Amino acid sequence: MKFNNKYIATLIIVVVVVFSNTGCHDVLDEPFENRVPTEDVDYTVSQDMILPLYGAYSQFYQRRGWEGIPLLSVRGDDVNAGGYGDAQPFFMTDRYVYDQGYWMYNSLWGLEYTTIFRMFDTVEQIELYREFSGNPNADQYIAETMVLKGWLLRNLARTWGDILIPRSSDPSDMLVADVSSFDEVMQYVSDLMDEAIPNLPDMRPGERSDVAGGVTKYTALALKAMVNLELKNYQAVAEATSQIIASNKFSLYDDFYELFKKDGELSRENLLELQFSDYGQSTGPQETYLYAFFGSQNWTPKVEGAKSGWGFWEPSQKWIKFMLDRGETTRLQTSVLFTNKGIDALKEDPNYADLPAWISNTTPSGDIVNDYARANFASGKHYLPSDQLTPGRTDYGNGKNYTLIRYAEILLIHAEALVQGGTSSTMTADEAVNEVRERAGLNPISSVGLQEVLDEKFAELAMEFGSRFYDMVRYEKYDELNYSDRYDDSDGIRQFTADKVFLPYPLAQLDQLPNLRAHADGN
Repeated sequence: MKFNNKYIATLIIVVVVVFSNTGCHDVLDEPFENRVPTEDVDYTVSQDMILPLYGAYSQFYQRRGWEGIPLLSVRGDDVNAGGYGDAQPFFMTDRYVYDQGYWMYNSLWGLEYTTIFRMFDTVEQIELYREFSGNPNADQYIAETMVLKGWLLRNLARTWGDILIPRSSDPSDMLVADVSSFDEVMQYVSDLMDEAIPNLPDMRPGERSDVAGGVTKYTALALKAMVNLELKNYQAVAEATSQIIASNKFSLYDDFYELFKKDGELSRENLLELQFSDYGQSTGPQETYLYAFFGSQNWTPKVEGAKSGWGFWEPSQKWIKFMLDRGETTRLQTSVLFTNKGIDALKEDPNYADLPAWISNTTPSGDIVNDYARANFASGKHYLPSDQLTPGRTDYGNGKNYTLIRYAEILLIHAEALVQGGTSSTMTADEAVNEVRERAGLNPISSVGLQEVLDEKFAELAMEFGSRFYDMVRYEKYDELNYSDRYDDSDGIRQFTADKVFLPYPLAQLDQLPNLRAHADGN
């Protein structure tokens, strides 16, 4: 795909993406890179219209960095930032102490906006193919970029609240754009999904043969439900989730443990996932996410030579104890990699002195998780067993996909909408919650209310894209976010208040965007 370099250069000036921690930042190859032309394009070649779309997905999958997902996901009582002292601003963000000058804040802003502008550029390329080749797929391809753009805008608004909505492919528009409120952004995304849905394929993402795992009608419906949940428009949530459920195209993957491994990729449960691959080859081109950030810092892998992670991500003791109290096995064993010192820390609480026999520092796949300084536990949802790595590939989690939207979440937000006043003839709240519980090996419950739904979401979606934090914020359950969890407790209890919902705008953006500066000063 031929990008307009003038626009991209302007964007770089506007967003001022600063990477002050270059030792941790890998420049990764882009998916589809070898399929995108780099020279002048002949727009009369109809079949080449898909090439700009490949480029759009490439940008969306990689977004030029790994750091966005951890920052979007670290706040909440389900997860702790590991590494006190050597990743201090990230660690303190998890404790609601925000550093406006922190490079991660500015990087996330730049990554998301850069990708949004790339979507606009993609649309312009597709329109040229439509004009000169008459390819009838233009509306579908453009609709796919709308969904990707909507996901990114949701990320930005959930992180910063009031933001700028780009309206064209020219990033200089950001210099004069008005600041849109959080609710306005969510409504904009909802309307964007309504525009996109009629033009999208009526199938599961895993059924697509042109772009494996690409956006479909149901991805857009899921995003519509998610943004309307933020708006507390529960009937719109119920209607969107009902369409997904009634399609009978989705179901929960039978094996919760394998859902987060290679076997679960492109399954009937996944509505949106970032696609990565080493193509099953020990060397050569690959696209992969930097899972090392989430991984155990010290392990004895079943397959010798497999590298460990960095240790900056830790399931909270609070969440682990919550799961033990519920008698959870499947989801707890999947979601947590235990160290011996973590097990000992749990046992220091007399209520957990006798842990289930299955809790061990050896995973079900045979990898041994050794003690390390930065954390007591690591995330099993971000873990790929060493025996699932392609022989010759040794990086932690190499080639593993990253799932963003699962059918389990659709079922649970469907239930949430119903207990909050939404109506549906497709599935009751009890049925939706119990479908999720059944896979986890738990008994069914009845008369489900809001607390039961939130508890089930806590159990099912922990450590997944900040779901828990935003649930607690939406219902102002701030006390849940005030907890002390670290084994050393040297920093005391977290102090969350309503003014901590959104991060402060990055200083570099305030220096470049006058309307954003005026808005920040006005607040």
